[in-house]
Amino acid sequence: MKKEIIINSSTSQNRVAITEDGNLVDFFVDHPEKQRMVGDVYLGRVARVLPGIRAAFIDIGLKHDAFLHFSDIGERTEALQGIFDDDEDDENEQPIKPSDNDAKLEQPLDTDPNAEQPTLTIPKPEQRERQIPKLHKGQELLIQILKEPVKDKGVRVTSSISIPGRFCVMLPMDNKIGVSKKIVDFRERKRLRRIARGIIPQNCGLIIRTAAKDQDEESLSGDLKYLVKIWEDIEEDAKKLDPPSLLYKDLSTTISVIRDLFTPDVSKVYIDSKKLYKEIKNYIQFIQPALLDRIEVYKGEEPIFEAFKIEQQIKTLMGRKVSLPSGGHIVIEHTEAMTVIDVNSGRYAAKKEQELNSLKTDLEASREIVRQLRMRDIGGLLVVDFIDLEDEKNRKKIYDELKKEFKKDRAKTAILPMTEFGLIQLTRERVRENIVQSMTEACPYCQGTGLLTKKSNLIHEIDAWLKRYKMEGKYKSLILKVHPSLGSKLKEGFISTRTKLQMKYFIKIKLDKDEKVSPQTFRMIAKKTGEDLTEEFV
Repeated sequence: MKKEIIINSSTSQNRVAITEDGNLVDFFVDHPEKQRMVGDVYLGRVARVLPGIRAAFIDIGLKHDAFLHFSDIGERTEALQGIFDDDEDDENEQPIKPSDNDAKLEQPLDTDPNAEQPTLTIPKPEQRERQIPKLHKGQELLIQILKEPVKDKGVRVTSSISIPGRFCVMLPMDNKIGVSKKIVDFRERKRLRRIARGIIPQNCGLIIRTAAKDQDEESLSGDLKYLVKIWEDIEEDAKKLDPPSLLYKDLSTTISVIRDLFTPDVSKVYIDSKKLYKEIKNYIQFIQPALLDRIEVYKGEEPIFEAFKIEQQIKTLMGRKVSLPSGGHIVIEHTEAMTVIDVNSGRYAAKKEQELNSLKTDLEASREIVRQLRMRDIGGLLVVDFIDLEDEKNRKKIYDELKKEFKKDRAKTAILPMTEFGLIQLTRERVRENIVQSMTEACPYCQGTGLLTKKSNLIHEIDAWLKRYKMEGKYKSLILKVHPSLGSKLKEGFISTRTKLQMKYFIKIKLDKDEKVSPQTFRMIAKKTGEDLTEEFV
C-alpha cells in the first residue's frame, strides 16, 4: 500500500490530505482565523461547581467557560494546583488505564481498536459522595483542552496535563509508564519500557507512542528533554501569571499531522509551499532526520490537489449523497442530536436475488461509511439504516465488516449489533468540529435549515400586514421592497397580485426589487417620508 501526505498551502488556509493508493482517507484543514485548540494548557479559575451534573465550569478567557467533568479531574490535580509541590513518585510500574490522560490526548493517534470497552458501573451513593472533588468557586486550576468548541458548546477540558512529543507523551506529576498497544511485539514493548524507566524524570509519567518502534534510547531521550523543557516553561509561567492565562500552545494542525502521522510507512510528503516546506523540514530535522529525504516540494504547474486527484474527492465531503460501486448510495444527514446515515440499493433487484444484492450493497456501504466518517471527522452518536436483511448471519457480516474497517480509524468507537429493523448504532469520538462544519457556514437566508418560506405564504403575510395597516396607517402610498424572485411572483397574471392588493385596500403600492432583501422577508416603506413601517404593523 502506497501512503502519501499531500499539503496544499494558500493565503487563507493550509489543507492536508492523506492518501492510500491514491484514495483520500484523511483530510485536515488549518484555518488561520480558527486555530487548533486541543492540547493547549491554561491557568483557569473555577467559575461554577455543579455537583448535580458532576461538572465544573472554568473561566479560561474564552467566550464560553470551559466544561470540566468530574471524571476528567485527575488524581494529580492537588499536586499540580500547588504549583507545583513535588510528590513522592511511586516506582511501581503500572499499566495505563483507559481513563488516564494518554487515552485522551494520544487519541485519536494511538488508540487500540482491539481493546475491550470498559464496563459501565454505577457507584453507590456513598461512593458518589467520595468521588466529588474538592473544588470551590474562585479556585485556580491548571487545565488542558480535550475537545474544541462545537456550535454553542464551550471547550471540554481535563486537569490531567500531558505534553505530547514525536515518540512519547510526558505526564507531569504522575508515576505511570505505558507503551502504545499498536506495538504488538513483546520484545520491542519490553525494550521500550526498559528505556522509559531509564530516562523518565522524577515525578513524571511516560507513554511510549507507536512512532517510537525501533527507535534507540538517544532518540527517545532527546524527545523527552524537549518535553521537559516545555513543562518547566509552563511551571514558570503559572507562577508569574494570573488566571485566565494561556500557558502553552500546541502545534498547528499541519505540524501536528506531521508529528503524529508522518511515520516510516509514509512513502512521500509533497508540499506546494517553499515556506511551509522549510518549516516542516526544520521540524523533521529536529525530531527524526532519517525521514528528511521523503519530503519534497511540489513543482508542477497544475494545482497540487488536482494533480493528485484529491480535489474531486474533497467535493464529495460537502455532499449528502455518496455513490457506491454497485449502483447504490448512502445519504448522510446531520441533526442536532446525532448523524443519521441511510443506505439505498439505488435500483430494483429480483426477489430471488434480493438478499444477496442487499448484502453486497450493505457491505460496500459499511466500507464507505467508515471512510466518510474518517474523512469528514464526524463524531458523536450515529445511526445507520442498512437495507433490510432476513438472514441473521448476513446481519452479523455487516456488523463484523464495520468492526474490521473501524480498526483503521484512529478515533475511539463503540458499535452495537444490528437490530431487527436493520439499524446499527455507534458512537465515534468527537474532538473538534467535523470538516463540513469547519468549511461551511449557515445560509443567511434559511439559517441552515435548507428550506425557504413559500412565496404564497409571503404574499399571505403581505396581505395580513396591509389589513392591519389599513386600520391605523396614515399614508396612502407605500413602497414594497422584496427580493426579485418574490417581485416577479407579485407581478404575475393578467391582473397581478400587486394590483389586487391595491384594489382591495385602496393603497398605492410601488414594487421595488432588491437583491439585498432576504427571499424570506419584505419591507414596507412610506413613499412620502422614507420611513420603514414594517415592524410597526407586523
